[in-house]
Amino acid sequence: MGDIMPPVKARRGIWGFLYRNPTIAIGGSIVLLMVIMAVFAPLFWTVDPTALAPARRTREPSAEYWFGTDMLGRDVYSRVIYGARVSLIVGFSVAICASIIGLTIGLVSGFVRWADSIVMRVMDGMMSIPPILLAIALMALTRGSVQNVIIAITIAEVPRVSRLVRGVVLSLREQPYVDAAVAAGTRTPVIIWRHILPNTIAPMTVQATFICASAMITESILSFIGAGTPPIIPSWGNIMAEGRALWQVKPYIVFFPAVFLSITVLAVNMLGDGLRDTLDPRMAKRI
Repeated sequence: MGDIMPPVKARRGIWGFLYRNPTIAIGGSIVLLMVIMAVFAPLFWTVDPTALAPARRTREPSAEYWFGTDMLGRDVYSRVIYGARVSLIVGFSVAICASIIGLTIGLVSGFVRWADSIVMRVMDGMMSIPPILLAIALMALTRGSVQNVIIAITIAEVPRVSRLVRGVVLSLREQPYVDAAVAAGTRTPVIIWRHILPNTIAPMTVQATFICASAMITESILSFIGAGTPPIIPSWGNIMAEGRALWQVKPYIVFFPAVFLSITVLAVNMLGDGLRDTLDPRMAKRI
């Protein structure tokens, strides 16, 4: 007698992984699309995003100008597409830099007891200041540029990463295999490299996605208030800042970059949620 419900053929490989994790598939696909759009912006029927055309200013969205034009006659569609480059560069750069620096600080402070009290007090002092205010204060000391924006936001995000890693290390250093390595005379750097670091990769990967999304929002805020990237560089924050004076009569100037920013941040957060559910055994879905 055959089985009433024959077993379903298991899906393997990358497609099986994406099928079992639709959040990662959707979020990753949108992020990948944004990256392709930013890298190959000239191929997406764009024009020079900085070209001025006063005779064509504040044109409504149409077949010729998909997203309309701004008060200087610049094509909003082209500016939004090219603006993705700034947000993605800032988001990815801050996520990588903050993760590396925060990981190093968290590993040292979490495993080396005498350094913990010193380093964490400095991190606590930095965490007492909201990240956006700290970034604004740091940008006030320098001139506006993409590089300085990355540095400022990275400094503001490092304390949160280091505290996360420290918490993971504090739980790991009490494990029996770490005690055995210490009893065997293994040097501290070797213990951190072989036993502690591999177990911090999963939570750090998830945290990096949330840092990326937060950095994009912070960069847009800095640019919106005039403390971020220079106005000559098209970014979503700059475009919204330039269009806020005409918001009531020409809302499309602000609407389109805001939609692209929201979709990108949502996609990155979805990717992070999916990675958290996949990498955390306690939250993994079981059938």
